[in-house]
Amino acid sequence: MNEPVTLPLDQAQPGIDLDEITKASRQTILVVEDEPDTVFLLKQILRMAGYNVLSAVNGYEAIQKCMDIHPDLILLDLMMPEMDGWQTYQYLREATDVPVIVISAIHNKEDVVRALRIGMDDYITKPFVNAEVVARVQAVLRRARPTKQSDRLVFPHEGLIINFTTQEVIYQQKHIQLTGKEFAILACLAKHAPEVVHYKTIAEEVWGKDSPQVRNRIKYLIYLLRQKLGNVIQTPELIQNIDRLGYKLLVTR
Repeated sequence: MNEPVTLPLDQAQPGIDLDEITKASRQTILVVEDEPDTVFLLKQILRMAGYNVLSAVNGYEAIQKCMDIHPDLILLDLMMPEMDGWQTYQYLREATDVPVIVISAIHNKEDVVRALRIGMDDYITKPFVNAEVVARVQAVLRRARPTKQSDRLVFPHEGLIINFTTQEVIYQQKHIQLTGKEFAILACLAKHAPEVVHYKTIAEEVWGKDSPQVRNRIKYLIYLLRQKLGNVIQTPELIQNIDRLGYKLLVTR
């Protein structure tokens, strides 16, 4: 009978944490709601049903978390400060195709019909029954096609949308025509925003090398970008020069 082979600790293969695999395999739901008690209740309902949950208190935070976390489904309130649910939904659709269920105190049929017509997946009215929330979430997730990772960055505070696949830029609801290199620089700044992006980083990401000639080219293209963006709205300036370091895109994340 063969004896089991014991490897030294420094040669042993690490085991697998099955709890982490189970956790990662759970679907994630984003609750967009500004009322803390409702957020707490919905989180408890969804967690007990086996879902991972996170929340956002307004539309701006919802869009950012959606781009960062890529949830499987969104529960969206319609009456929120700063940006209401209707506006939030329009920006969300620019960023992702994740299914959206309205959960609102608004009961009138006109809003229900409007929500379904513009593409929202279901509508739950408050006060809700716990079991109904879970059943509707399960039904929408069963019908939903697998969501693809977003190929866009959306900055609703500034009205800026950048599509990496089509190289389309929309600023303040206007399409901005950019050359390939202009788009590449703007995309580089957007991916790192709101951090300062050093000249070296831009050079290497866009040209694959850093040199004095490339840095001069960056400065010229930034000048052209500022002109094109400035033709839409003069202030505030979207691209800031950080002396002797590089540039940063002045956006809110």
